Amino acid sequence: MDKILIEGGRRLEGRVRVSGAKNATLPLMCAALLADTPVTLKNVPDLMDVRTTAKLLRTMGVGVAIEGDAAVIDAARIASPEAPYELVKTMRASILVLGPLVARCGRARVSLPGGCAIGERPINLHLKGLEALGAAIRLTGGYVEAEAKRLRGDRLYLDFPTVTGTENLMMAAALAEGRTTIKNAAREPEIEDLAALLNRMGARIEGAGTDMITIEGASRLSGAEHTVIPDRIEAGTFMVAAGVTGGDLVLEGARLDHLEAAVAKFREAGLEITRDPSGAVRVRGGRPIRSVDVKTLPHPGFPTDLQAQMMVLMALSRGLSVITETVFENRFMHVPELRRMGARIETQGSRAIIEGVAGLDGAPVMASDLRASAALVLAGLAARGTTEVNRIYHLDRGYERMEAKFAAVGAAIRRVRG
Repeated sequence: MDKILIEGGRRLEGRVRVSGAKNATLPLMCAALLADTPVTLKNVPDLMDVRTTAKLLRTMGVGVAIEGDAAVIDAARIASPEAPYELVKTMRASILVLGPLVARCGRARVSLPGGCAIGERPINLHLKGLEALGAAIRLTGGYVEAEAKRLRGDRLYLDFPTVTGTENLMMAAALAEGRTTIKNAAREPEIEDLAALLNRMGARIEGAGTDMITIEGASRLSGAEHTVIPDRIEAGTFMVAAGVTGGDLVLEGARLDHLEAAVAKFREAGLEITRDPSGAVRVRGGRPIRSVDVKTLPHPGFPTDLQAQMMVLMALSRGLSVITETVFENRFMHVPELRRMGARIETQGSRAIIEGVAGLDGAPVMASDLRASAALVLAGLAARGTTEVNRIYHLDRGYERMEAKFAAVGAAIRRVRG
């Protein structure tokens, strides 16, 4: 099994290109199921989750061709509207085929999802919404089975602004009869990106990026070309890297408007974040790092996907900070590993109390999920000595060649093939 070795303590300096967003690419690929002609996506990152989604679509008889950072998906014919357990168990985002399949084919059979072990993340809001649109839902043998001759628009209210739930229902409603309104919808930039593609395909969606989205159903959708937005979580991860190493990084393609809450906290902690003359984002770290309190919230609040990385920054701050996790109930699994490196962190339910230390020490550590993996790499970059990050297959699900990007800006980091 692959692992990453890091000789810490090196200042990072240089330019980094931010890849296309994983959390935008996966729903965009699933949206191609709604079209009867090919969809072309550009700025597609080379990630394990993207390859898994491509494999999943191919099992349905959909044509998927990926060359460089472009993907062409041809769902003119869907041979089998089923998502098998063997693929879905590794990636929770596979549930995003459910809405498009029911809308396009009139039926779907999708395994209950797996993915990172950061909380239960139930799909009940997806199913409740599809039922309101007229789908008959049955759970049997670990699968969701859904049927509808044609979905009908309705007024939906989400008890929680679930991102994948909003995306699934948006896609389903795009081919439903009549108007659908989703209230308390998720507001993430990835939602806006999905709506932009769907509108190019012939859908009529308004309000994406707000808490109320309106969809006028179309009788058919056709293919379109679309460029994936940059990955705001990767950008935030590199911002923290500049902070913990006292570095100076220029992030090409990063969008500050997608990271306003995180950037505000990073600046409060002492990072200098500006635009350089080329329009790229420049991030400069320095000492001392100031302690700040953080509470994760749905967008536009501080992203839960940057909580673990922020904890590394706070572990090296001057003072005491509190991080409160409100989105997922099991997202502090990186804490014991950071303690092994000398971090002083105590957890109390959904809160982590961090007392900053002068430095961390390299150690063998084990990644538990995608963002925890990134946090451990960040800790290793800042630590004295050697850090060995194991189980990095999590990292490959969401970061495109992270070790190569860090090495290009001065890190002593390499992948060891297992």
